[in-house]
Order: sequence, then structure tokens, then C-alpha cells
Amino acid sequence: MKNFRLKLRSLSLTQQLLLIVVLTLSSFLFFLFGTVTSNINAVVDMQIYDLIQHKQNDVIFNYISGVPEEVLFGYPDDKIIHIINTREGEYVSNDISQIEPALLAQIKIQLDGDDLDEPIQYRFLDSRLYTIRNIPEKNATIATIISQDYNQSYKRVLLNNIVNIMAMILAVIFTILLIWVSSIIHPLNVIKNYITKIRKGEKATLIINREDEIGQLASVIVEMNEEIRHQEKVKEEMIQNISHDLKTPIATIKSYSEAIKDGVYPYETLEKSVDVILEHADRLEKKVFSLMTLNRLDYLASEGKVQYHEFELRDIIEQVIVSSMQIGKGVDIRLEGDNSLVYGMEEPWRIVIENLVDNALRYAKTEIVIKVEDHHVSVYNDGSSIDTNRVEQLFRAYEKGDGGQFGLGLSIVNKALTEFGYNINARNENEGVIFEIRRNKNDRKKR
Repeated sequence: MKNFRLKLRSLSLTQQLLLIVVLTLSSFLFFLFGTVTSNINAVVDMQIYDLIQHKQNDVIFNYISGVPEEVLFGYPDDKIIHIINTREGEYVSNDISQIEPALLAQIKIQLDGDDLDEPIQYRFLDSRLYTIRNIPEKNATIATIISQDYNQSYKRVLLNNIVNIMAMILAVIFTILLIWVSSIIHPLNVIKNYITKIRKGEKATLIINREDEIGQLASVIVEMNEEIRHQEKVKEEMIQNISHDLKTPIATIKSYSEAIKDGVYPYETLEKSVDVILEHADRLEKKVFSLMTLNRLDYLASEGKVQYHEFELRDIIEQVIVSSMQIGKGVDIRLEGDNSLVYGMEEPWRIVIENLVDNALRYAKTEIVIKVEDHHVSVYNDGSSIDTNRVEQLFRAYEKGDGGQFGLGLSIVNKALTEFGYNINARNENEGVIFEIRRNKNDRKKR
């Protein structure tokens, strides 16, 4: 059985479907022929008895009408023999000599002894059929025997008709199934070729005019390819930007350090020159920290090496506000609300709040308002509005907005919150922008 399953899996989808079709049709044929064979004899007997009765009716009508014996039995048919037992006790037949003695003796006994109100149907030992009935108008009895050859011939004709009809039906079904299989295989091959070209880096298009699951699959693959290409393009730009951003502070730190070593102060005094070095070192540290944080969140999520719990977020927000006041001089940062329970881990939540506040400080004119409730946080700033076409892209990795630095801050926020079972979205207010964090009711993670 295991070898059969392995061999079945090695077949192509076309071969598997054809094998299923053949096995299904074979099972159907076996069942149908078994059913037909078991019932064909009853059907044939019923048809033969109807034929006998029809022939008997013709002979009885002629006999009652006084038709001469030469034409009494109608058109000669050596496969149907009639025997009439007259009131005088004589036997009148179209060909009584063809009846075997044993059968003839049995029929004569039945003709002499039966007083029938209704026709009686009989079957002889060799399966020949005959019917005996009374002719009250003539006080006579008639028996009609049909040849076994006629019985077998009728059965063959019936079977041939059934087989022909079944063959036609099966041919139509098989053709329909082949067309259906082809309609599945062809688009799958088109999708396969499309993926192969993409893998080789070749230009490819995929058009599947279907609305079923295959059409949906094709649409998803095309969207995925477009998204991958977009992400690759963004990452390439990001790598170029990071390389450029790293190159500038490194070159500045190097040149300033060499100048100081030689006793030259590039920026007026030694203290101011060292401040420039520290400023660029701080930029490098932030950039590296952002990249490490993004990778760390990916690692923790994939390995499951995290333990979540509920805790108060207010203390963390207050600490972030104190740290940010030195950066955002002239911007009023307020915290509103008392209940601040959230679910997750303290350090990633600190990074979330820091990135949101840092992002708000970059655009705020006069104020930033942070509101907290249990499992709900909002950060508002009165800066410029966000382009509506970019709202959905804000939280993607390497997407850098107007005035952004590295394109990683909001991506880190989204990744951490998603892992904790929260959603974040941004929307424009009448004056400014608000970022809202809400717990996803359909994704309450318990760890």
C-alpha cells in the first residue's frame, strides 16, 4: 500500500486525474453491468410474455371469427408455436411436431386439466416460456410456446442496445471529464511556466481568465510577485541609502579624528569638533540599533522565545517623555489617561513608544498628546497631514516617508504590536495626525 501511494505521488497531475477517471468509470461499469445482468432475465421474460399474449390475442380473434385453419395462425413464424385444444378434444397447431415430447406431454395435461379465468405463464426446464389461457366463446384452450432461440436473441438485442447506450453515455462523460481535466491542467501549466520565468529573472506575464480557485491563485501569485519586486526595489534603495548614510558619518568621524590627532580643530574648537564626532557616532548607533531591533523581533517571533504578560504602560511612557523633552524643545508633550494595561513585554513596548514619539517630534509644530486606556494607546501630533496614498505603506519595512530617516521605525512598531496581538493605524485629523493602537479581539495571544 505504501509503495502504491509513493508511486501515485510520482505521477503528474494529469496522470493522477486520468487514473481517477478510469477507476471511477470502471467501477461504474462493473456496478452497472452487475445490476443489469441480475435484472435482465426478469426484463426479458416480461417482454416475452407480453409478446406471447399479443400473438395469442391475434390467434384467438381469428379462431373466434371462424378463420380457416390455413390462415388461423397468421404469418408463419417457426419460433412461435400455438396449440389449441378444441371442444371436440382435438389439437390444432401451426407446427406441433417441433415441440419435444416431454414439453408436449406437459402442455397437453395443462390444456386438458386447467379451467383458467386468467392467462397462466409457465417456464419449462430449458427456460422456454409459454402461456396457457381459455377461449370461453369456443369452450377451448390455447397454449403459445416461444422458441428458446427467440428468447436468447431478444436478450442479445436488449443487451446490445444497453451496451451501446452505456458506451455513448460513457464516451460523453469521458469527453467531458477530459475537457474538464484539460481546463485544470492548462492554467496550472501556465502558472508553472510563469513561476519558472520569475525564478530565472525573466520578464513574464500571467493572465488566467477564471474566477474559481485557480483564477484566485493566479491573482495572488501575480500580487505576490509584484509585492516581492516592490520590496526588492525598496530594499535595494534602502541598502543604497544605508550605505550612503553610513558612509557620511564614518567619513566625518575619520576625518575629524585624524585632524584632531594632527592638532587641527575642524570645527572651531576641540570641544565642538568632538561634539560633531559624537553626533555622527550617535546617528550610527541609532541606525544599527534599528536594524538589530527589527531582526531581533523576527527571531523572537519565529523561535517563540518570548513570555508575555500584562503590565502598566504609563511609567514607560513617562520615561520616554522625559527623555524626549531634550530633543523636542518647543514642543509640548502631554500624557492623558490613568488606565494603561497592555499585553506583551516591557522592552519592545518601550521601543514602540519611543519610535512613535520620535516620529511625532519629527513633524509636530507645537504639541504631542499621548492618551492611554487599557489596551488602547493613541499618539497625536499637530504636524502636517499624511498623503492618503501612503497611509497603508507607513508600516512596511524600508518605507521611508517625507522627512523620515531610515524607513524602519514604524515597521518595528507594527511588527512588535502584531506579535503582541495589537493593530496600529494612522489617520489624518483636522489639524495633525494620530496613530492609534488597539488590541485585536480575534488575536488574544496567551503565552
